[in-house]
Amino acid sequence: MQRYFVKQRANDGRFLINDEDRHHIVKVMRMQIGDKIICVDLDGKQAVCSLAEITDTSVVADVVQWIDGVSELPIKITIASGLPKGDKLEWIIQKGTELGAYQFLPFSAARSVVKWDEKKAAKKVDRWQKIAKEAAEQSHRAILPDVMSAISFKDLLLKSNDFHYKLVAFEEESRNGETSIFADTLKKINKGDTLLIVFGPEGGLTDEEVRQLKDNEFAVCGLGPRILRTETAPLYALSAISYHFELMR
Repeated sequence: MQRYFVKQRANDGRFLINDEDRHHIVKVMRMQIGDKIICVDLDGKQAVCSLAEITDTSVVADVVQWIDGVSELPIKITIASGLPKGDKLEWIIQKGTELGAYQFLPFSAARSVVKWDEKKAAKKVDRWQKIAKEAAEQSHRAILPDVMSAISFKDLLLKSNDFHYKLVAFEEESRNGETSIFADTLKKINKGDTLLIVFGPEGGLTDEEVRQLKDNEFAVCGLGPRILRTETAPLYALSAISYHFELMR
């Protein structure tokens, strides 16, 4: 059953679907009155709905049954990625959404080859958000992850004050055999807490960046004995977090 994140509800509780989702329902899926879909509102509430009206501008869906069940991680994880080359960030956003990330925060690192162009920022963020939306619908998420515009390293440090826990994955810690900080941090986190994890670009974080992160109360951790690529490390961390909170119970 197709799933759609719907921002608008009528006064009588009906879901109002428009723009690209309306086009997908009518032109791509070729649905008719009475066909069933799943609608997710802004609060993460999910319902099986029946198509009640189809117009030139919108689709109206009536709630048939609200859906119970939890598909979200019990903690809110923000993935902060140093801007990587090519389409690697799109991969991180797509697969990270499937693995339960709550938010994505790209930042300009000292070794980022890609330079952030503010003139193209809105179009790029719109594309990233669309990738997250499609991945969230495919993986039956109840929350649509937020993909933020890239920020400076200095602003990343300032924004880090908003989180309960802060980690930075650093390959030198893996080389030195550090294995406990990541797992120990997960043991401390309670349901509803927020966790920010910082990952460097292809060339990694500089020693100065790591020093500043430490000065801002980040714990520096390794992610096992192997050195992971910039697009692999966030997915490894999210998978480990999912295992810890959702499977190891």
